Amino acid sequence: MANQHQEKEVEVSRIKGINAFVLMFIIIITMTILTYVLPAGQYDRIESNGRMVVDPESFHYIDSNPVGFLEMFNSIHLGMLEGASIILFVFLFGGALGIMQKTGAIDSFIKVMACKFGKQEYVLIPILVLIFASLGTLIGSAEDTLVYIAIVIPLTMALGMDAITGFAIVILGTLATGFTSGITNPFNIGVAQTIAELPMYSGMSYRIIVFFVFYILTVIYIYRHAKKVKNDPSKGIYGKFKREESIKIDLDFKMSTSHLLALLVLLGNFIALIVGVIKFQWYISEIGGIFLLSSIIMSVICRVSPNKMAEGFISGARDMVEGALIIGFAQTILVITTAGGLIDTILYFVANAVSVLPASINAVGMFLLQLCLNFLVPSGSGQAALTMPIMTPLADLIGVTRQTAVLAFQFGDGISNMIIPTSGVLLAGLAISGIPFSQWVKWVFPYFLIQTGLAIVLLVIAHVMNYGPF
Repeated sequence: MANQHQEKEVEVSRIKGINAFVLMFIIIITMTILTYVLPAGQYDRIESNGRMVVDPESFHYIDSNPVGFLEMFNSIHLGMLEGASIILFVFLFGGALGIMQKTGAIDSFIKVMACKFGKQEYVLIPILVLIFASLGTLIGSAEDTLVYIAIVIPLTMALGMDAITGFAIVILGTLATGFTSGITNPFNIGVAQTIAELPMYSGMSYRIIVFFVFYILTVIYIYRHAKKVKNDPSKGIYGKFKREESIKIDLDFKMSTSHLLALLVLLGNFIALIVGVIKFQWYISEIGGIFLLSSIIMSVICRVSPNKMAEGFISGARDMVEGALIIGFAQTILVITTAGGLIDTILYFVANAVSVLPASINAVGMFLLQLCLNFLVPSGSGQAALTMPIMTPLADLIGVTRQTAVLAFQFGDGISNMIIPTSGVLLAGLAISGIPFSQWVKWVFPYFLIQTGLAIVLLVIAHVMNYGPF
């Protein structure tokens, strides 16, 4: 009876909260209305170092182009087209994962890890967070870490924790800790410092300190939740996974030779991904392709029939439908704001507001600006190209070093990625785990507030110490 009661509590927790599609549609309607309220504006774009950036002195108003009622609905299809690459990646990854599940190799790996860490499972959290944070901070991993979610979540559940523990290890490790600290991240620090005309990867020592501050916060936050779930499983968040389906720890379990060989193929897949992303600039097409290839090789090793492979692919892709579609809805928001000419207008007004702040908190104002703009431009390199040409001369005028302005950009770009509904990586990850967006935001919001507070303190310190070289 106790177990039934706990299961009912978990089911109720899934039902509570606004549906992600409803939330997206409310935002779509709101942004459509704003195209009638806010004036349309535009910055001219110029080429700098092979990249199109805005000319900070060129803002001008243009004819308003409010989005009509029918056009709003048409924009949903355009949003699907804009997000097609990520949507199709999610389907392809889901299908490849479905094939892998047919081999049984991943389940064997989870059982072995559960045996190894059955008595010391909390050692696993700091180790895994460090791995994913390192990928984010050194090479700017984001989309490529999605493939780990479906492996880490069953592992944490096998150790008596929940789905959100595994999801947070990957997402908070990669994005909130790694991508945000950006020690050598080419997508945010690399682009922003180039535009600001700073030496590439200068100021690294301070960002290493930032990395460890955020790393400690992430480990503590996840650890506290995991401990709470271990003590009372009814407080867990399980997404599409069910507690009763989690793999039990069998201390006598032995992995078969075919499963071991299949896992070596999977390991080779991940090594190839890292090398490909760093050396050959692979993106989601290559990542999805090599993951599908690996799943087929694993199936051949484990003697899975072609029909079973096809069934696994279809089943895995089917599980991703809801999450894949929500990515298209999120892109619709960007389609509408772009069509209505609102992005540059919002940037212009907020930048002017920052310029009149007291000198002591100018850097904080820049951070809050970037935090909000990430909703409209969730791409790190895209946001750098849009905002840094304006933030760089503004920093010179208001007495903030350019290095501090870049730090404010990377904090704003990274921290908000864990809560904004326009982040393709976040939504794709939630789709893989089956965790509702509203439920995730409720869980992660205290972390978001704490990290925001830490970012403000770190920015004030950077401003006081004249963080440079200039």
